[in-house]
Amino acid sequence: MNSNSYSNNPFKGTFGGLENLADTISEVLHCPVTIEDANHRLLAYSTHENSTDPARIATIIGRRVPEKVINSLWKDGVIPGLQASDEPLRVSSISKVGLGDRVAVSIRKNEEILGYIWVLEVDRHLSDEDLELLKKAAQAAKNQLLQLYTGSRRKQESLQEFFWKLLTGHSSNEEAIQDSLRDLGILPSSSVSVLIFQFPEEIDAGFEKNVSYITSVNQSVKAQLTAVDENQMIMLVTSALKEPLSEILQEFILSFAQQMKERFGVEGITAGFGGVYSSYHLTEKSYMEALQVLNIKNRFKEGASDLFGYENLGVYQFLDVIHQKQSASRYRNPALDKLLEYDRLHKTDLYNTLDTYLSAGSNTHLTASLLHIHLNTLTYRLKRIAEIGQIDFRNTNQKTMLYLDLKIQQLFY
Repeated sequence: MNSNSYSNNPFKGTFGGLENLADTISEVLHCPVTIEDANHRLLAYSTHENSTDPARIATIIGRRVPEKVINSLWKDGVIPGLQASDEPLRVSSISKVGLGDRVAVSIRKNEEILGYIWVLEVDRHLSDEDLELLKKAAQAAKNQLLQLYTGSRRKQESLQEFFWKLLTGHSSNEEAIQDSLRDLGILPSSSVSVLIFQFPEEIDAGFEKNVSYITSVNQSVKAQLTAVDENQMIMLVTSALKEPLSEILQEFILSFAQQMKERFGVEGITAGFGGVYSSYHLTEKSYMEALQVLNIKNRFKEGASDLFGYENLGVYQFLDVIHQKQSASRYRNPALDKLLEYDRLHKTDLYNTLDTYLSAGSNTHLTASLLHIHLNTLTYRLKRIAEIGQIDFRNTNQKTMLYLDLKIQQLFY
């Protein structure tokens, strides 16, 4: 290109849409071009090119960048680099994910990332003058994306209002709910569940974008509706794969927590999901179950750390029902009362020892390890516990009742 081509900006004007802008960028730079939103969903791509690479083909077919490509770009520092600067960034090929040489630039409004332009260097290497033109193209794309997001934000507000109606049980007619979903552009699913991520701090706008980014680029679980309640991100999710939703949610939760830590330095995330149902009018039920999972995990941090789904809570599901019955009859476990009183008078730790022993499945070696005591010391304590509380550790019924009463005391008192 000669110097005269840079005296004018070829990207001035409205272009009539992002597709036309992508074609114009491609014609000016003589390279294939794609334009993505901030969550790597494909918005537009140039149509007049003869060569490409597997990553670009997969992006066009799937209408989003493949998750394995996004992960590689994070690991290589490409996406953090694009988020930190508005300068074009040269990206070397990553053959294991089918990515050829590229130049990318972020589309931004001040510090907010609106999207990205990717230029594939197949037959030519972009010059410094080309990179300056690419920055101008990003400015042109900014205006297009701002118009696009204005309507998107209004739609998101409608989606959140509708979601809260589902969560609070104010929409109970299944046919009407599914009609509303279609009106909002959501295809009803045959299985849904409410998933809640709980964070150490309250969620602000910037943090919400990071959370939405991780969930959006994931390609196993799809969040149909989302809402924020203080430090909780609430999602109505469905499976994006052939596998049943209940089978992939735990893996998704663990992957989400890992990526939030690696990419944004966020730790201490707790998560839980309710039952998986085929009817949307049961959203409130799934939501209450997810809250119960979080309540159990918050109270029993060690014993319930690997529990995520309501259906996996086991006996924890019924502790509140048992507690209500016990409260009505003013029941108290005499063995536990005796141990508590003995500990108070003699400054011992027999109550906690019994709790650890039963929670460890009566495994003495594991219990001793958890309590950081010698096995002989544990044996002596268990003997004293049996004597003071009049407990027969060979009696399964008595041991089961002790275990339930210990958990109920921890949960409600």
